[in-house]
Amino acid sequence: MRGFERRREPVEGTRAPTARAPRPAGPEPERSARAAVRLRQRYEKAEVKRFTRRARRRRLGWATAFGVVGLIVALIGVAIFSPILALREIRVEGASRLDPAVVSDALSGQLGTPLALLDDGRIRDELGRFTTIRSYVTELVPPGTLVVHVVERSPLGLVTTAQGFDVVDAAGVVLESSATRPEALPLLQLDEGGVGGRAFSAITEVLVALPPEVLAQVDSITARTRDDVTLTLAGSSQRVVWGGAADSERKAAVFAALLAMFAGSGTGEYDLSAPDNPVFRPD
Repeated sequence: MRGFERRREPVEGTRAPTARAPRPAGPEPERSARAAVRLRQRYEKAEVKRFTRRARRRRLGWATAFGVVGLIVALIGVAIFSPILALREIRVEGASRLDPAVVSDALSGQLGTPLALLDDGRIRDELGRFTTIRSYVTELVPPGTLVVHVVERSPLGLVTTAQGFDVVDAAGVVLESSATRPEALPLLQLDEGGVGGRAFSAITEVLVALPPEVLAQVDSITARTRDDVTLTLAGSSQRVVWGGAADSERKAAVFAALLAMFAGSGTGEYDLSAPDNPVFRPD
């Protein structure tokens, strides 16, 4: 029936649950904390050692670099100012027409100067007085030698002047002058343009193309224009109609072959104006 409730009586012999009290802290957390502190201290000591080693290496590197730079500066100072490396000897190599002793004397004003302080401009000016020198290269040989390697100009032929003859090279540079005709060089009979004209350019192309044994037999060469070159041979009455200066190397080879066949044939004319059809015409 409504209105009545059943009360639960506690069962005899049972207890109500009670909350457990926390256990006191033992030694395990303390050991963990001490271990963490020791680990931290070891890490900090390792970092300090590593930083110290790095700083020491950096200082050692800077000291080495400064030492190397100082050594280089000292060596440069010795090379520039030390009398040990001063100029004491001048050698000239490659000179045949020039007397090497004359060239050495021209450069002797720099004797006693340290090799590193030699005046290249002064050397250039002193060697420039020798027209026979086409080019040169200098070489410094420690402890005190200057070697000058000379390339001389090669004489090409003779040009008639009011005083006699000028020996010129392929560039028209006068190498020497003589009142009498020098031997073994052809006479260059030029137009009014002289060594600066087109006729001289044509003559140069022809003579440079000739083999030495053939060039030695040329007595004179004439060019009124670039396409009208003729030669006469020394010791004979033979002449050569060369024609134009173009294709001179081929013409030179053909002429050498014809000369070997007809050199002793007496007076005549070699016609090389058409190198594919060369002709020797006896008079």
